Amino acid sequence: MALVGIIVGYGVATAGGSSAKPLPAAAPTPQAAPQAAQPTPEAPTAQSVVAPDSKNDHIKGSLKAEISLIEYSDFECPFCQRHHPTMQQALDEYDGTVNWVYRHYPLNFHPNAMPAALASECAAEIGGNDSFWSFSDLVFTKGSDPSNYPAYISEIGLDATAFQSCLTSGKYEDKVNAQLAEGSNSGVRGTPGTIVYNNKTKESRYISGAQPYANIKAAIDEIL
Repeated sequence: MALVGIIVGYGVATAGGSSAKPLPAAAPTPQAAPQAAQPTPEAPTAQSVVAPDSKNDHIKGSLKAEISLIEYSDFECPFCQRHHPTMQQALDEYDGTVNWVYRHYPLNFHPNAMPAALASECAAEIGGNDSFWSFSDLVFTKGSDPSNYPAYISEIGLDATAFQSCLTSGKYEDKVNAQLAEGSNSGVRGTPGTIVYNNKTKESRYISGAQPYANIKAAIDEIL
């Protein structure tokens, strides 16, 4: 029995991963040599870009700007919310050289995305281009819940009755869906999708997602 106890005890000890002999001390890990900062990777070229059109697009900044940042966006997308001030930063830094074009790309798993897109178009119909951008800023700042739209319309100073009538009609669904299709045709697969477009040379770059401002700037400078 004593012999059995010894054998069992040895089996339990080895199964737990313990070792009779201490492990040798690990050799010190050599320190990696400092590496130079890597350049920002070049953004890919966009496909089948629909050029900005002041009669149909919502454009912020100079209509004569050499570069347009064409953003396909979703009002309920948290990454679009994060991207919004980045676009404004580019507009401010490249004052007069860059403009911002907003196009709709409502994702079907965001229930407030399409209502917000339609509401923004109604705000534009009633108050013009500035009202579109004011409404957009409020949605990205305060949220896309449709129950908040009357307050946004009041804050902008638009006619509430005209707004509600426009919204109920659903008259801008075709426009929103057309922009969604155009974006997909240009290679957009999610939001935000930003096409950096040179209005003179037609050269373009595609930025997928809410990337750092340095990446937006690099794409602008590549084709400017």
